Amino acid sequence: MAFADAFYNTIVKRNSVFVPAIFAGAFAFNMGFDIAISKFWDHWNRGRQWKDIRGRYIQDADES
Repeated sequence: MAFADAFYNTIVKRNSVFVPAIFAGAFAFNMGFDIAISKFWDHWNRGRQWKDIRGRYIQDADES
């Protein structure tokens, strides 16, 4: 019960603290979710994305 009381008294009790805490939590979740999904997508589609096959189709200026 001590954790719940401390959480309520520090974050939820005042709206001026609660609203920014919600926004910060949503922002952190958004960043974490975006990074996780991007890593999953890159792993799942390895070898099929342009960044992986670019070397097969485009010659660098040094090679010409």
